[in-house]
Amino acid sequence: MAAGQALAALLAALLAVSAQLLPPQASFAIFLRKVDNTTVTIKPKPGVSPNCKMRIKSAFGSELNIKPGENVTFTFTCSTPEKYFIMEIRKNIDCVSGPCPFGDVYLYPMQLPRLNRTYIWDVKASTKAGLELKFSAPWLRQIEPGETCSDFISYNINSCIDNALVSIGTFCRNGSVSRVKLLGGVVMSLHLPWDSPLTTSGFSIANRTSIKRLCIIESILKGESSITLMSPNYPLGFPEDELMTWQFVVPSSMRASVFFHNYSLSNCERKEERVEYYIPGSLSNPEVFKLSDSQPANIAGSFNMSLQGCDQDAQNPGILRLLFQVIVQHPQLDENVTHLVDLSKERNMTVTIHFEGWPGRIPLMSEPVCLICKDPRTCDRILTLASGTVYRISFLCKDLSRLRITAEKGISCVDLRWCQRKIYSLSVPKAILQLPIRLHKFIWKLLAPGLINIEVTSPSLKLQQHVPEQRCNRSYSYSIVSATPEAELNVGVFCPGGSIEKIQMRNNITITLTAFGKGFINESNHQDLKMSFVPHIKDECSFTVSPNSKARVYLQTPNGRYGLPPYVSISWYVIVPSKQIARLGFHKDRMGIACETGRAYINIKEETSGAEEIVCREDEVLPDPRNMNHNFWVNISNCKPVDKMQLTLEFWVTFADKQIDLGIILAVVAGAGVLLAIGLTVCCVKKKKKKTQNPMVGVYNANVNTQMPGKKSLFRKGRQNNESHVYAVIDDGMIYGHLLKESNGSTAPEVDVYRPFDGRIGSLPPSPPPFSFRKDIKCSSNTEEESPPLMDTDHDTYTFAHQKLGQLEDNGDANEKDKGDTSMPLLERKKQDGLVE
Repeated sequence: MAAGQALAALLAALLAVSAQLLPPQASFAIFLRKVDNTTVTIKPKPGVSPNCKMRIKSAFGSELNIKPGENVTFTFTCSTPEKYFIMEIRKNIDCVSGPCPFGDVYLYPMQLPRLNRTYIWDVKASTKAGLELKFSAPWLRQIEPGETCSDFISYNINSCIDNALVSIGTFCRNGSVSRVKLLGGVVMSLHLPWDSPLTTSGFSIANRTSIKRLCIIESILKGESSITLMSPNYPLGFPEDELMTWQFVVPSSMRASVFFHNYSLSNCERKEERVEYYIPGSLSNPEVFKLSDSQPANIAGSFNMSLQGCDQDAQNPGILRLLFQVIVQHPQLDENVTHLVDLSKERNMTVTIHFEGWPGRIPLMSEPVCLICKDPRTCDRILTLASGTVYRISFLCKDLSRLRITAEKGISCVDLRWCQRKIYSLSVPKAILQLPIRLHKFIWKLLAPGLINIEVTSPSLKLQQHVPEQRCNRSYSYSIVSATPEAELNVGVFCPGGSIEKIQMRNNITITLTAFGKGFINESNHQDLKMSFVPHIKDECSFTVSPNSKARVYLQTPNGRYGLPPYVSISWYVIVPSKQIARLGFHKDRMGIACETGRAYINIKEETSGAEEIVCREDEVLPDPRNMNHNFWVNISNCKPVDKMQLTLEFWVTFADKQIDLGIILAVVAGAGVLLAIGLTVCCVKKKKKKTQNPMVGVYNANVNTQMPGKKSLFRKGRQNNESHVYAVIDDGMIYGHLLKESNGSTAPEVDVYRPFDGRIGSLPPSPPPFSFRKDIKCSSNTEEESPPLMDTDHDTYTFAHQKLGQLEDNGDANEKDKGDTSMPLLERKKQDGLVE
């Protein structure tokens, strides 16, 4: 222990000797006159290890305090003292008991060491008098607490009220603040870096009469500019029940606008916090605004703005603070040009004109400003217009391409009886398109409560789904989202010019039109998207695909890469043109999921009598590409997948002209020849019988279809749509039955009276079996000999039922869809038609 202490003492002695033997550094002599009332303090830099000392005569120290009237000479033991020391020069000025040294303020004393230094002028003055700090050009710019100036030269201004300091603000050089007037005393500080060449303070002090408020800040704005200012003590609270003023000197040829970016209010017991404007030429000076109001804009020339506090609640005072921006612009050439926006006939719609990137991006205060004005003095970066009103707006903006429009419209249905037959057009109103501003988004929010669902159609343009193999390249697209309070289903992104004619969806729907570029103005004239409310559908979503070309159609399950939600069923009804054949194929050979609960299925079935039905489970291989000769259904239903597995499937459909087989043609011709021969034979036999038998009495019916019956097919007209039930020939006994009874006493047959069927006829598309009946189904083809013909119903209430309802009779064109919205069992139809009792 003793040896260690001796070693430490030896090292200390060696360090002292080495310090004395170091090459001599430059010495500094500081002499402070007593009348200047100035104190100089040199102390270690916070957070830096003391590897350097000051030597005064033969003594070493790390801190030096030089008082008024003292003369001190010292050196540093290192060559870079600026790394280890800072210096504070404080001058006290008493304007209460003696005269004030008004005029320019100098940096005293001279020849100080090159250290980071702070000059402080502590001026004590009566609260009945005012002091003015006047800054020389290029004036000052206020910064937020925590910011630093680019040249590291900054000013701090504090006001003294009842022995309490109030921070007026921190300022850098090169700004617009030219003068600051204060009530009572002031503490002014100037921070200079060690290498600053500045030799003057840059301001002067003058005496002024009482200003009767906390302070007045003058800002001179000569040309186009933007400045940011803050209330005293920001971000802490503005003093209670105080008043301050900003004076803005603006050329009369310029226009100024005020914007509040950040503010909070205190809890007032008396009075009300407010902002007052004095605008020369205004008929209502002062103009009073709340901090929450839109502030005046497009002000011509100079104006004053004052902030008034209130008496705060002692228990919960709150904080009054304000950060705002003043923008000065040249008057625009078209500032007097107004644009009429007539929304008087619109309902539940808002139109927002905003800067590009809103609402996610906050524009920099240094950016050029585009203002939207709904009257000459009410302008803002963002303006929202409501439906039911006519507006006349103007713009204060050099480049209108930096502005965008986002609109939103709500459509709802409470009672299906009132809105079922109504068709709503989902097109952008002309009042928006005629503005010189690009449309960014138009959002339709479609509300369908209860068992009411939504149908979206595009009759002429049709929709194309945006998928990786078939991307949208139009000037606009639609994003469709189906939402419930618990979940959201992203149906997909679509653009015009495809094959999807109709989409039926459950729940509330949000459709967002996004415009890309200027081409939308031209294409907007051909918008044909429409929607209507329909009764409840069983599937979550159902598409009707009606191709009008031979191009390949790509279709994908909703929710994209996030996968189909659990237990959701989606259907596609694909219409195959009569003279074409479709080919259906999947992009993957398996679904790619494993089910935790339930089963996932794919069902494929053509809409024709006796058609095969393909049913595939999630653990089976998907069917190979196959030809479809008739309209067909594709249904995909999900289970609850294990872990994070997602069901995402994409399939394609191509179309080609049907090829006519020569053998079939020859067979048809031969068959026609045989039928002709048989017909001629029958005709000859009948003619011979007519000579010997009484002719049957007929009743002429002008409405009888005398054409040759065609080939039966799936979508024929029902009996309610044709004339097949009208009797063209009536037997003799039916007319002369009473005479026969009188002549031979036999009973005449009863004549049945036909009652035509007035109801609708339809059938149900195939659907995956219920979850409770899916245990033994394999990926196979099942032929239902007695399955009913499949007809599209009015509202496509797809259930994919497997009940054998009986063979329905078809009497119409193979591609004509029945418009009925319900299905009727065959037995009920026969009862309606009087065919069974």
